[in-house]
Amino acid sequence: MKKVLSKISNHKPARNAAHSVAGGSEIKNSSYHLVGLAGVGMSALAQVLLAQGCRVSGSDRYLDAGRSLDVLEKLRAAGVQLRSQDGNGVTAGLTGLVVSSAIEADNPDIAAAQRLQVPILHRAECLAQWANAKNCIAITGTAGKTTVTGMIGWVLSQIGADPTVVNGGALLNWIDPRQIGNVRVGRSDVWVVEVDESDRSLLRFHPDWAVITNMSKDHFELSEVRHLFKAFAGQVKRGVVGCYGAAADGEILNGFTPDLSAEGIHFGYRGVDFNLPLLGRHNAVNALQAVMLCERLGYALPVISRALAGFGGIQRRLERVGLGRGVTVIDDYAHNPAKIGAAWDAVAPYYRRILAVWRPHGFAPLALMLGELVQAFCARTKPADRVFILPVYFAGGTAQRTVTADTLVNALRERGVCAELAATYDDLLVRLKAEAQAGDGVLWMGARDPDLGVYARRFVAELL
Repeated sequence: MKKVLSKISNHKPARNAAHSVAGGSEIKNSSYHLVGLAGVGMSALAQVLLAQGCRVSGSDRYLDAGRSLDVLEKLRAAGVQLRSQDGNGVTAGLTGLVVSSAIEADNPDIAAAQRLQVPILHRAECLAQWANAKNCIAITGTAGKTTVTGMIGWVLSQIGADPTVVNGGALLNWIDPRQIGNVRVGRSDVWVVEVDESDRSLLRFHPDWAVITNMSKDHFELSEVRHLFKAFAGQVKRGVVGCYGAAADGEILNGFTPDLSAEGIHFGYRGVDFNLPLLGRHNAVNALQAVMLCERLGYALPVISRALAGFGGIQRRLERVGLGRGVTVIDDYAHNPAKIGAAWDAVAPYYRRILAVWRPHGFAPLALMLGELVQAFCARTKPADRVFILPVYFAGGTAQRTVTADTLVNALRERGVCAELAATYDDLLVRLKAEAQAGDGVLWMGARDPDLGVYARRFVAELL
């Protein structure tokens, strides 16, 4: 433990009355209500607040719709009070109402907080109040940040650092009947957190160390993405691995040539071998960046290698969810062109053909990335491959619907891709069962919609 703490800056950002972290008896009296509790960021924050001794309640539209998601039941068992999203869960005594960028301004819980003059905090602002007061390692980037956060958190947990880990996805190693798997509560002062660029909330964090995995067009044009990550890099106190890191690091990453196979990835770094049971060059790059960060903290490479070999991966990140009738089903969070390309490239060499399922995660992102999405699919599909597009996932709001899933399907067909729209999940399962043959890989992709993982697993069950 001393090894890590001695390598991480002890400098803490200045605090003020508006952004101070409750301490001592104040923590026990702190209470927060979280809106959109089923979201991965909110579920993680709920666990963090509980671990700090705060009282936590929350609401979610899935709960109001009568859907008892696994994540909500685990939060309930952990001590989170689940309330209807009608404003009744907001009381005058709350320390704060916590929202994410996905919550609409006219949400009843927000209206109640405004009426009762309860402070309204963004999710990242609330997390940053705690993380900025710790020895913080923050991981961001357009793609790969969840996996790299998981890798670093896993390694540090295995070699004695006892970190608190706050991640955007669940580690398969940490999922059990009680644990969601996206948070590990440690007893040390080291925190490993994933921070998000999609709403610029990463700028709320001033970490000691950081990894910026990569940069590509996603929620913003590339020029704005670069500006955003450069600004974040300027807030890091000790050092950055990856984009805006040292020039020597860039040379190592640019000349990186890992060995890839259906069993996993292998690479050498400074004379030490690293092996992980993950697919794809992008995961090898993720692992190398995690290794470089842990090396910066002062750990010996052989120790890092032994710990990393036990990393089982992240839920819905190229997760092999099952095999039936010779058909392999893989579930991935890919929601932008770079991630779709990386996922496809990782699995395609090992299957006769790919049956791809993709659900756009919003109307605005689909419109922004339409051209790049068409290019990503066209560059990879072979004549025998099939692409099934689900309707755009819509969680509410006032999004313009000028570009739809039909728009993408038609654009792909015009370029010779065998693509079709699946109007519902039931319709999709019927088509997949009729199409899938032994030797095929069925690659499910998409973000935000919790049903993607559910139906990927249901498809496996129907194959058996």
